[in-house]
Amino acid sequence: MVNVGVAGLGAWGWNVARNFGALADCKLVACCDLDPKRLEAATRTWPGVRPFQDFDEMLRQDKVEAVIVASSAVTHYPLVKKALLADRDVFVEKPFTLSVAEAEELAELAEKKKRILMVGHLLEYHPVVRKLKSMIHSGELGSVYYIYTQRVNLGKIRKDENALWSFAPHDLSQILYLLDMEPTDVSARGQSYIQKGIEDVVFLSLFFENRIMAHIHLSWLDPHKVRKTTVVGSDKMVVFDDVEASEKLRIYHNHAEPIQPKTYGESIQVSFGDILIPRVQMTEPLKLECQHFIDCVKNRAEPLSNSQDGLRVVRILEAAQRSLEQDGVPVRIQGEHGNVHRSDGTNRDWYSVRS
Repeated sequence: MVNVGVAGLGAWGWNVARNFGALADCKLVACCDLDPKRLEAATRTWPGVRPFQDFDEMLRQDKVEAVIVASSAVTHYPLVKKALLADRDVFVEKPFTLSVAEAEELAELAEKKKRILMVGHLLEYHPVVRKLKSMIHSGELGSVYYIYTQRVNLGKIRKDENALWSFAPHDLSQILYLLDMEPTDVSARGQSYIQKGIEDVVFLSLFFENRIMAHIHLSWLDPHKVRKTTVVGSDKMVVFDDVEASEKLRIYHNHAEPIQPKTYGESIQVSFGDILIPRVQMTEPLKLECQHFIDCVKNRAEPLSNSQDGLRVVRILEAAQRSLEQDGVPVRIQGEHGNVHRSDGTNRDWYSVRS
């Protein structure tokens, strides 16, 4: 049994607390939030949970073995650092931090203190995304050409982070997980319509060395709620629609290929095949993610979405933010020691801006 304390009981934080509280080998023993009404609701919902308005006070409770940080993004770095220094294992929601320097510091601290540090990259635990990854790596889709995602709705408008930092961690972590590689450069353009300096809409493009491209559309100013990922391969195309209740994955046996021309205009053949909707056994992704953290704490195992996974995403976000501020100028992804970070473990010279 792992005793956990949750910091942050907002809309998503409440879901996180609910899932940890429902696990058989986990006990929710403490909650921390600045809002006394939320704390009161927590004590009614989970009898025996101790409420705290002060994070440091919660950390001083010996009973709290692991800390869940589900508060606002600007608090992630200071709260995670305090928890690690107090020798607690930590699960932190996305985005990991708001800068590469902070992410690197926390990753090094966790390693030094021999603590589990896991980042909430939810889609890496989604059964459909895992199915899609197995299809890509088995070669079922052929060569992957490009991926594009949409994460839009008319929803909560944030004041302390733009649509890039609020939404993109989901799609970035998913793309890195699916491809097992990292982009060489990124380009982003957006606009601030509601609040000056906080982009409500962002279009983000990623470029990889093997010619794979990825494009991400992010917005909280859209008439539709869309959570969709499309992967186009040389043999098949796949659409993952997370808004769909049951038919979340569709496989299109469609492709185009060059052929030996017989007559003018016949050099490209387009093939349209069946559409397959496979059955994927569904479990709530958040439940799977929370269970994974508890398993890692119990077994002292490295999480799938570990600190390095969080660092990779923050590295891309920071580069994308720089591109955003330069009206879409492509920016190289800076890895360790000033080199481009690549999935094959090699590096190459890094240039801050590619003209």
